[in-house]
Amino acid sequence: MTDDGGVRCRAHYKRTLWCFVGVGAAGAVLAAARTAYRGGLPDVWTGVGTLLALVGVVSLHAVTARVDADAYGLRRRTLLRRSSVSWPDIADLRVRLKYANTPRVQETRGVSLVLRDGREQLLPLPRSWTPDDPDFDTKLAALRALHRRHGTPESSHVPVISYRTAGRGWARSLSLCVLLLAVAAVVAWFVPHTASQEREWRSAAPCTAETPDPERGECLSTRPAVIARTEVHRPKRSSWLYFSDSRPLERLGVSREAAREFRPGDKVELTLWRGQVREVAGTRHVWREHITGAGDVAVLAAGFALAAGYPAAQALLRLRGRRLPDDEVLPSALPFAGALVGTALWLLPLCYLRPTTLLSSPTAISWTAAGALATSALLVRAWRATRVRTPVGSGTSEEPAEADDEEVFLAARFLEHTDYNPYGFGTHIVLGGGGPPAVTPHPGPDRFAAKPIPVERLIVRNVRRPRGSDGDTVPRSWHIAELDEAGTPIRLTAAPADLTRILRELGPALPSRRVTPPPGGRTWSSHS
Repeated sequence: MTDDGGVRCRAHYKRTLWCFVGVGAAGAVLAAARTAYRGGLPDVWTGVGTLLALVGVVSLHAVTARVDADAYGLRRRTLLRRSSVSWPDIADLRVRLKYANTPRVQETRGVSLVLRDGREQLLPLPRSWTPDDPDFDTKLAALRALHRRHGTPESSHVPVISYRTAGRGWARSLSLCVLLLAVAAVVAWFVPHTASQEREWRSAAPCTAETPDPERGECLSTRPAVIARTEVHRPKRSSWLYFSDSRPLERLGVSREAAREFRPGDKVELTLWRGQVREVAGTRHVWREHITGAGDVAVLAAGFALAAGYPAAQALLRLRGRRLPDDEVLPSALPFAGALVGTALWLLPLCYLRPTTLLSSPTAISWTAAGALATSALLVRAWRATRVRTPVGSGTSEEPAEADDEEVFLAARFLEHTDYNPYGFGTHIVLGGGGPPAVTPHPGPDRFAAKPIPVERLIVRNVRRPRGSDGDTVPRSWHIAELDEAGTPIRLTAAPADLTRILRELGPALPSRRVTPPPGGRTWSSHS
């Protein structure tokens, strides 16, 4: 912040970054010197210098980035670009959230501009690498305050865009789908060739004395050999058989079990086909090279095609929710993943058993037809399971809730720390049983460690679907009730039916309050 109410964003740890810039410059000099000394031939030191130079460039980009904002607009500068935009041209300020899932960095946050023409631009600063960063929150609040004062923001809250929200876009998912389909097509292209090679191997006969030399590669020839020694490696590495006098070859890669079974001095017989050793036969063990079958390749191609279905489902859900607010969480694509798994149960065995003749027999046709019907049913069910359910009310009614003598534990959580939900310990809310609604850290069956909810202090403000700012711990299918506790906003989240029941139980104690739901919902009221 500046004295005149403006905002200045600069990189942290500037001395450290400048040190990296110096190291990068030294690395660039080292790489250039080694390249000139060796006449353009790279070596280890050239690679080290190049790597340090890249680190220096990244550090220079970070240390020179700056963002300034005042009453006239927002200005940003990076190593290669400078630009400015006035507040009236900015439609909104958003937070771009990425989850890292590493011990040191849990999430990264950045600020993006949404212009009036629909374009979105990511600001180089401010940035945050922790969920709780007061400096980032302060600068974001100052930028939004300037935008409210000198512009017209589209949203009253801070939109947070993550991989779960509608504003993430569908281009990445669609690109991944196309890539997987291309890989599946390339793998499927090898199925006929693999099937032909498999048939030829199975029909190959031993060579005879009358077999011409040019044709001996297509028949099975044998060579005697003596094993000199063996090397047994770990399962993921090839084990080796070494032959005496390197005849007919120096060594042969075999499985770990085969290398353990053979002993130095064993006399073995090698079977060759098309110039390669296909079998090693001894008195104690016989090793055969695995010949990849057409069924294996067909299963691999079908697996890639099925894997492409999941990003396709993600892109479909994003297109389906294109009219939702950009920061609203989309339904999960897991129901479509279940449909893909169900498809794999009948498609992969069919591809393995009939890789080149999928529809050549009544049995295969019946199998395919039954599987297609099952897949269609699973897809319809997944489509219905992923529809967007808009909240339509608080669940309160004009009649008091009926008393329930039996205790009911519902999965629900308050997202904020309160005296009845210390440090977010509650996982369920217990209703009925003659006692007040209470927060518990367990699903029952008693009220052990339960903390009563002070319903007399709560006012229901709104019921909505999850947003990106609610975090990734809220299930996509749950709804969120925005409450007011003596002037402090808190959020209660639960499955739609459970949330309706909880608010209905709280209804008799809630003050009357008119609430405006999200677009597409109805206006409802709680009562006293």
